[in-house]
Amino acid sequence: MRPILLITGASAGIGAACARLAASTYDLALNYRTDQAGAQAVAAKAETQGARTLLCQGDVANPDDVARIFAQIDSHYGRLDALINNAGIADQIAPFVQMDHARLKRMFDVNVIGAMLVAQSAAARMQAQGSGAIVNMGSIAARLGSANEFVDYAASKAAIDAFTKGLANELAPQGIRVNAIRPGLIDTEIHAKAGAPDRAQNLAKNIPMQRVGTADEVASATLFLLSDAASYITGTTLDVSGGR
Repeated sequence: MRPILLITGASAGIGAACARLAASTYDLALNYRTDQAGAQAVAAKAETQGARTLLCQGDVANPDDVARIFAQIDSHYGRLDALINNAGIADQIAPFVQMDHARLKRMFDVNVIGAMLVAQSAAARMQAQGSGAIVNMGSIAARLGSANEFVDYAASKAAIDAFTKGLANELAPQGIRVNAIRPGLIDTEIHAKAGAPDRAQNLAKNIPMQRVGTADEVASATLFLLSDAASYITGTTLDVSGGR
C-alpha cells in the first residue's frame, strides 16, 4: 500500500512540483482553491507515474472547507500519512504603512490560521495511526523581514517557524515528525502576482549562489523531510535559499 500524502495549494508552483516528485511514492490528495484546471493537470501527470489522486477543492482559511477536505480524504483513502502544508498567499508589493486591515487579516487567515487548521486535522488522524510526517512551507522572508515589499507576508511566515517548533515538540512522543522548509528566491508565478514579474531575476545578484532557485529544488528538500531518510529530524526549519 502506498502512503497517502495531502498537498495543499497543489495546482501550481511549489505545490505542483511536490506532487510531481511525490507521485512515484505516494498516492495523493491535491488541494486547490480556484485553479481547477491546474490541479487537474497536476493530477493527470501524477497518475501517469502510478499515483492515485483525489482533488480536494477548498480554501484553507475556511474551517468548513478544511473539514470537507478531510472528510473526502477519510472517505476516499481512509488514512493520511503525510502532509505538505503549502497553501499560502502573497499580495502586491507595498510599504507596510499602505497595508489595510483587510489585507493583513487575509494574509494571516490563510498563511497562519489556515496552515494551523490543516495541520490540526492532519495531526488528529496521524495520532490515531501512531505515525506521520508534516512539512510546513515557510519562507526565508521570516528571517529577512521583506521591508518595503511584503512585511505582512514575512510576519506570517515567522509565525510558521514558531508553530512548526511547538507542534513538533508536542507530537514527537506520538511518532509524528513536523518540520518546515524556508524557500528563498524561487522562480514561480508568485512574483508576477505581486506585480513584479521580473523580481526574481532582478534580485538574483543578492544571492550567494548568484541565481534563483526552482520549485523542483524546494520539492526535493520537502520530500526529503517527509521521507524515512529524515527519520530522526523533527522541529527543524531547512533553508532552501542559495545561501542567503
